[in-house]
Amino acid sequence: MEDIYQYKECNLCPRKCGVDRYNGSGLCGAYAKIKVARAALHFWEEPCISGAYEDKRRGSGAVFFAGCNLRCVFCQNREISALVKGKEISVTRLADIFLDLEARGAYNINLVTGTQYVPSIIAAIDVARSRGLGLPILYNSSGYESAETLKMLEGYIDIYLPDYKYSDGELAKKYSKAADYPVIAMEAIEEMVRQVGYASYATVGEQYRNTRDDLNISMENMSGNHDAAQEDDNDEEQLIMTRGVIVRHLILPGYKRNSKEALRELYERFGNDICYSIMSQYTPLQHVCESAPELNRRITKREYNEVVDYALALGIENAFIQDMDTAKESFIPDFDETGV
Repeated sequence: MEDIYQYKECNLCPRKCGVDRYNGSGLCGAYAKIKVARAALHFWEEPCISGAYEDKRRGSGAVFFAGCNLRCVFCQNREISALVKGKEISVTRLADIFLDLEARGAYNINLVTGTQYVPSIIAAIDVARSRGLGLPILYNSSGYESAETLKMLEGYIDIYLPDYKYSDGELAKKYSKAADYPVIAMEAIEEMVRQVGYASYATVGEQYRNTRDDLNISMENMSGNHDAAQEDDNDEEQLIMTRGVIVRHLILPGYKRNSKEALRELYERFGNDICYSIMSQYTPLQHVCESAPELNRRITKREYNEVVDYALALGIENAFIQDMDTAKESFIPDFDETGV
C-alpha cells in the first residue's frame, strides 16, 4: 500500500523539485510517509463548512498534514508547515481517521495542506469509501497547486477551499518565494471550478440543495459575530456545503491594494460562480516579527472595511466576512497529534 506512488522524483507541486522523498525531504519538508499533526472536529471554518461557530457538537473533520510547498513567512501554522511537526502514519491508518471523524459527527473530511501526499490521500479515500465513508471530501489549500496534480483528485474532492493570497508576483516572491503564485493559483482555481462547478448545500440531515436558487450565505460572518451567523441552532435550518469552491483571501497589513486586485482578478474570472471568504484574522506571531517586521501588526478595522466595500462595489454577492476579534492566537489549533 505504501508504494502506491513512487515519490522518487517528486513533482507533485509547482516547485517541481524532483527530490527522491524515500531518502530525503522535498522543498515542502515532507518525506514519502504520510505525516499528520492533528485530526479532530474543527469549528473555525466558514459556517457552511464547520457549522454555526457556537455549536460544538459537530464541525469539520479536519486532518492537518505536516509540510507545505509554499511556506509563507507569516504562516500561522508554522509548527506544521515549516517545522513539519507530526506523526508518521500509514494509508490504512489515514482511512481509519476519516471513518473515526465521520463517526464523531463531522460534516466533511477537511484535508488541510495535503498537496505533498495527494497519491496516498487518494488511496486512503478509496479504502475509507470501500468501508462506508459517505462524507464530502474537502481540499483545503494554499492555492499554490499544480493543475496536473489536481486532475488526479477529480472524483475524489467535493469541495475546494483554496487561498488566493497574492495578485502581485513581487509580493509573492518576497513572502512566499513564489513569484509565479498569481498565475499558478489562478490556473489551479480554474481546475477546481471545472471539477466541482457551482456550490451545492444540504440542510443537515436532508438531501442536497442546488445553490443558484437556494444560496443564502451572502456576507455572513465567518467566526466572530454570532448574531450575524446562524441564529437558529436547529439542524434543520443549517446549510452545509456539499459541493463547490470557496476562495479565501487573507488581508495583510499595509497591503490593501494587493487585496483589492486579488478580488478584482477573481471576480473578473469567476464572477459569483464561486464563494469568497475575505479574512481579517492575520495574526503577527513572533517568527513574523523577526523575519518581516513590517507585518508586525494586525490589520485595522478601516483597512478591512475598505476591502469589503470594494468587494461589494465589484458586484461580489456570495461572500463571508469576519469580525476583527478573529485575529488572535486562540484560533490556531494545538498540533499535538490529537486523533492521530
